[in-house]
Amino acid sequence: MTILEQTQAALAPLFPAQEEPPAAAEPEGEEPVEAATSPAERRPGVATTEYSRQGYHLEVLCEPGQLVAVAEILDRQRFFIESIAGVDWPKQEQLEVVYDFTTYEAEPCRVAVRTVVPRTAPLVPTISGVFSGADWHERETFDFYGIIFDGHPDLSRILLPEDADFHPLLKDYMP
Repeated sequence: MTILEQTQAALAPLFPAQEEPPAAAEPEGEEPVEAATSPAERRPGVATTEYSRQGYHLEVLCEPGQLVAVAEILDRQRFFIESIAGVDWPKQEQLEVVYDFTTYEAEPCRVAVRTVVPRTAPLVPTISGVFSGADWHERETFDFYGIIFDGHPDLSRILLPEDADFHPLLKDYMP
């Protein structure tokens, strides 16, 4: 069993099987068009992706309350955290947090974990208790997007001045 299959199997209990909606038919002779959509417009779950197109092998879309459990599973599978980033979806009034994990155990495997929170209540649990390397990534994401990582041991400014009252990567930020 490959690391990808092992990871999918380990994550499966967190996401009950859901019936796939019928696919929309593409007009004949036209290539499908992929539009950028907020993860909130998709259902939570685990999906394999085409690495050459996406840059990762597996995508996990989860609720904020599932983040720590997902991180623990990836830790047991010997993944490490590469980065944490924010994405602002102002039209949907949401913020997305994207976690990138990698392992080089049996073969290279990259996993993107995504969760979405309302812009008015940008709260997700910290995973720094599972991956200590998440500490500074979470602080940077807090600095730039205002996402609060509940339970973080020191969610203070890391790049912006301590007295900064703004989050410069929000799309409605005006200097």
